[in-house]
Amino acid sequence: MPQARTEATRAALLTAARECLVEVGFAGATAREIARRAGVNQALVFYHYGTVTDLLVAVLDEVSERRMTAYRPLLDDAHSLGDLFDAAGEVMASDLANGDLAVLVALMTGSRSTPGLAEQVTARLEPWRAFARDAVRKASTWLPLGQFMPVDEVADALVAGILGLELLTHTTGEHAVARRVVDRAAGLGGLLATSFGDAS
Repeated sequence: MPQARTEATRAALLTAARECLVEVGFAGATAREIARRAGVNQALVFYHYGTVTDLLVAVLDEVSERRMTAYRPLLDDAHSLGDLFDAAGEVMASDLANGDLAVLVALMTGSRSTPGLAEQVTARLEPWRAFARDAVRKASTWLPLGQFMPVDEVADALVAGILGLELLTHTTGEHAVARRVVDRAAGLGGLLATSFGDAS
């Protein structure tokens, strides 16, 4: 199979698998449905990725790499509490809007019934927990008594809260509710930043 055709097929399968995870969840992301959406023979799922689970994990890898590439500079470029809250609001709103978080939530759901998947998802979630810890640690430097902030616990609470918003949006279909929560959090963050002499 020519290299260009191989790459095109793999890309089509990744795109189709992501669509399945976002639109019909883990249970609906079958080889048959993925192949149908990709417009290829079902056997190519296994030829290129070995198993459906391996393909779905590859989707998570692609999403995580793309998100980290986009979001790491937002944290690195934050030079004030206001900057940090603005960046956090942008990250949360983008994640909820573009479906990337739905991929992670779908795989977390599927990991309960698929042997070995939980370990793979956990390994891929760890960089995001580390990212959250970096953000909390940076924020603590601008807060009174910030050195006493329990960084790990606050970071995990942030990650859990973002995942919870995705679940709320998915189960209720009320995207506006999640958007209001994000906006309210950003507003409170801005108020906090201003209160400590940071109006940026």
